[in-house]
Amino acid sequence: MQGSLSEIKFDARGLIPAIVQDADTKEVLMMAYMNAESLQLTLERGETYFWSRSRRELWHKGATSGNIQKVVEISVDCDSDTLLICVQVMGPACHTGERTCFSATWKRNYNEHPVVI
Repeated sequence: MQGSLSEIKFDARGLIPAIVQDADTKEVLMMAYMNAESLQLTLERGETYFWSRSRRELWHKGATSGNIQKVVEISVDCDSDTLLICVQVMGPACHTGERTCFSATWKRNYNEHPVVI
């Protein structure tokens, strides 16, 4: 990662959203939050670490499931307030066992007129 960690804009809680994407397929796998410590661990160890807002603790993705994510690249968006982490996956990303946390979809046919409520 080029640049400086000091450029990262963490929110008032010290967190930044991290979107995780499969490096090969480009499929979005999950979104989680990182704090400075989990980002530093991710950079140092080459595997994803996140901050659990509900448990209020660090977690290493795959530590219990074996579904580790090997970091290929980390990008910062233009506002420096969101991360995109491209990974090689070692199994499903979602805690439900699904490959991605985004398996539920809504589709809209844009050729139809919008529904007015």
